[in-house]
Amino acid sequence: MKHHSTPRHLVAAIAASALLLTGCAASDAGTTIDPTAPSELEGTVSFWHFFSDREADVIQSVVDDFEAANPKVTVEVHSGQDDEKLRKAIAAGSDVDLGLSYSTDIVGNFCDSGAFRDLGPYIDRDKVDLGQFSDTVRSYTEFNGVRCSMPVLADVYGLYYNTDLLASAGYTEPPKTLTELEEMALALTTYNADGSIKTLGFNPLMGFYENAASHYGPLAAASWLTADGTSAIGGDPAWVELMQWQKGFVDEIGYDKLNTFTAGLGQEFSADNAFQTGQVAMNLDGEYRTAFIDDQTPDLPYATAPMPVVDSQPDLYGGGYITGNIAGISKGSKNPELAWALLKYLTTDTGAIVKLSNGLKNVPTTADALASPDLEVTQQFATFLSIAKDAHSGTTPPSPVGAGYQQSFEDFWHKYQSGQVADLAAGLKQVDKEINDAIELTTGP
Repeated sequence: MKHHSTPRHLVAAIAASALLLTGCAASDAGTTIDPTAPSELEGTVSFWHFFSDREADVIQSVVDDFEAANPKVTVEVHSGQDDEKLRKAIAAGSDVDLGLSYSTDIVGNFCDSGAFRDLGPYIDRDKVDLGQFSDTVRSYTEFNGVRCSMPVLADVYGLYYNTDLLASAGYTEPPKTLTELEEMALALTTYNADGSIKTLGFNPLMGFYENAASHYGPLAAASWLTADGTSAIGGDPAWVELMQWQKGFVDEIGYDKLNTFTAGLGQEFSADNAFQTGQVAMNLDGEYRTAFIDDQTPDLPYATAPMPVVDSQPDLYGGGYITGNIAGISKGSKNPELAWALLKYLTTDTGAIVKLSNGLKNVPTTADALASPDLEVTQQFATFLSIAKDAHSGTTPPSPVGAGYQQSFEDFWHKYQSGQVADLAAGLKQVDKEINDAIELTTGP
């Protein structure tokens, strides 16, 4: 799975993309289907996905299983097609039957525009039980009551910690509150003779690796959007509590000192990842990091746990941020029945889901796959399965501006942590206005 924090797009650019997709919605995106599913599948279906290299081989192995079970079906696989290529291909009317995206943020404009078809008629006809997916997973695969996508595995975020480093400082358990995280991190931080950071207990800088507003939100049960789809950020004190904690942590070490240290760290998805090299003792990351560690630093002494939560709501502990891949049938699909059959196989067949999870090291999205004895689960990976099932886990809601509302907020948070914001409340109100203006530009008043 591609592993991203908040995508780096400006609100206006995402709004323009949504408008473009809205403008190109076609009349062939209707949802009239045969009253019964075909008794035998036959034909060719075009499947676009973003995976490459080893991960593409995992996808192909599951596609091979589908073809073996349906010998009259040929799946034309187009790998390495990122979200932008997928958007453009659908808009241009290219031969896309089934598209797989790494971003739940496209659901809003793909559903709203008709770029992905409404799957409701297929789901109803074939009696697909949506109860096998958690409420969180269901929430990021539909928009305004239209389910235009299905989930293909999930990313779940938690805390990684170096057990040797914690033990050397006298800690036997990971932190459970943000205050405990800060106290432990400061005790674990060491300095060079010139005062610069040598090793860091935890890097609080927003923008470092997976430190994103979206990933922090569930730690305080913070709200993104109101029931009417406008920004809820400025009116939710949970965000203020999170931001003030993070800013205080940054100030305790020093913004410039943290920036200098961070600039010298290795790339996130290389073997020089700062957690894997021991330069950072604790880190926020997704379940997929377990695969990188197994491959790149198998002797690393580490464990995993849910992320610590705000002190005011300790009952939230155990949850975390969830997102995932989503797949849908293109509005221009020439063989939507085959596309649906493949989509249903990838997202509801327990054997297929478990094989994908074992190969890609991402979290399954159905209850049966999560409980399957064939699922390969290490102690570290098990943490993320637990987070996925926790009632306090959450995600970012779909919006017609995609990730634009997240980006507006995160841009502001970057200014706040650097000391450029004098009035937090006023700044958050301005963030609300920027988000609401972008939403209105896309949807109309």
